[in-house]
Amino acid sequence: MILPALASQIVYGRVGWAIVAATVVCTLWRSAVPMSRATLAAIVAGALAVMALPGNLSPAWYLGLAFQYPSGLLVGCCLLRLTQRWNGSRRSQAMPQMLAGVLALAGLLLYLDALGVLTRGYYYAGFGGAVAPLVAIVLAVACALAIILQHSRGHAAALLGAVVLFSVLRLPTGNLWDALLDPLLFGWAIVALLAGARRRAGRRTSGCVAANDGEPVPGAALQPLAAEHFSSLKEQVGGQ
Repeated sequence: MILPALASQIVYGRVGWAIVAATVVCTLWRSAVPMSRATLAAIVAGALAVMALPGNLSPAWYLGLAFQYPSGLLVGCCLLRLTQRWNGSRRSQAMPQMLAGVLALAGLLLYLDALGVLTRGYYYAGFGGAVAPLVAIVLAVACALAIILQHSRGHAAALLGAVVLFSVLRLPTGNLWDALLDPLLFGWAIVALLAGARRRAGRRTSGCVAANDGEPVPGAALQPLAAEHFSSLKEQVGGQ
């Protein structure tokens, strides 16, 4: 087990929480005026300045008490989101459904194991041995191939950055799973899955309504026949 240096953990925590906080502010931006690059840069700089305050004056102190450190993948996804906003892309997919499903499943297994429900030692395997290096190598190769093939390059780069951060500096905690997942990212994945399910249900409902609108209504089709029959019946009665 090789743990990261405490000084590097502190610096990483301050910078990581600043990036996460800036992303949250940009996500909640609801002004009628589009966010300019100068505004985005000011938000990021302000978040870095606030998180750099000493001791318990920094919000990173309290965030660390509640959530420890943000995972490398969370910081990478937030950086990707900030880059997209910098480039003017506001409607891009922040969390793909496949990635959200994998994170939600992995988080469920790890948290159940940490709570003692499974007791398989999944979390502690991330500190070293043969499992963590093997998983890191497989993920790095898969991310490199995805970047070369231009398939979800942004999220592949974020995942690769988290693996490299763990492999080189052992950040954030010396555990591979902490570099790939944290409570906030786990919650983000679940929300993304629920939002995706809601969108699919809405599309199915819209498709059913559109299909029903395109079909002829039986009552409307029978109205001319009924009127014609009634007219002929009146003529027969009048003739008698």
